[in-house]
Amino acid sequence: MNDILLTVKGLKKSYGAVEVLKDISFDLRRGETLSLIGPSGSGKSTCLRCVNYLEKPSGGEIVLEGEHIGRVRTGDGRERTMTDRELAPQRSEIGMVFQLFYLWPHLTVRDNVALASIKSGRLSKAEAYELAEAMLEKVHLRHKAHEYPERLSGGQQQRVAIARALAQQPKLILFDEPTSALDPELVGEVLGVIRELAEEGRSMILVTHEIRFARDVGDRVIFMDGGVIVEQGPAADVINHPAKERTRAFLGQVGHGASSIVRAA
Repeated sequence: MNDILLTVKGLKKSYGAVEVLKDISFDLRRGETLSLIGPSGSGKSTCLRCVNYLEKPSGGEIVLEGEHIGRVRTGDGRERTMTDRELAPQRSEIGMVFQLFYLWPHLTVRDNVALASIKSGRLSKAEAYELAEAMLEKVHLRHKAHEYPERLSGGQQQRVAIARALAQQPKLILFDEPTSALDPELVGEVLGVIRELAEEGRSMILVTHEIRFARDVGDRVIFMDGGVIVEQGPAADVINHPAKERTRAFLGQVGHGASSIVRAA
């Protein structure tokens, strides 16, 4: 069985004359956690959003388990971009956790997690609720199933967002700076859940400024700057012994003092 889950090859993204991504290429193995680090504006989040076609790439290809994401071949042998309807089954295989939580305020926590499964018809209502409660248990929030988002802390709301992504039963989970909108004292509980998912062998790509967490939890790290990959390799090697001067300068500037990692309570 092929060990490669995701292949990103020659990925490019431009906004007018501005090149945000320039020929990005990497693989992700099954069960691997890949951390993307780098300064603000380096293209990390744009790269992540291109993987599930929230942003349409300007060039390159994205392949998940042998299937080209976002592109379909027509009868005359040409390729075109899929419609949102055509993309929906592919996107369901790629869970996404954003900086902000995007929970429905008028729905309970359980309903927020179960909604997509119910709307898609993939599961019955009873099955969707059972799965939602199991995913809430995984992020240590089953006891909050019948609360509304406004009654939760920011860290708890982000953990609900993670449960919602897990309820898709995706092949791949993308995290776009999941702790950047949180107060410092709430960061640890979210990172603790992500650590547990990594230990389970989930396939994940994480955009983060938490450098120590990227080193300790990530199997591999990619350092990006100016829309290109400057350096990539095993997490401990890249962060503890970077080969490139630009990587060393960045790490020297931000330091390795990420928030302490704790188990979610």
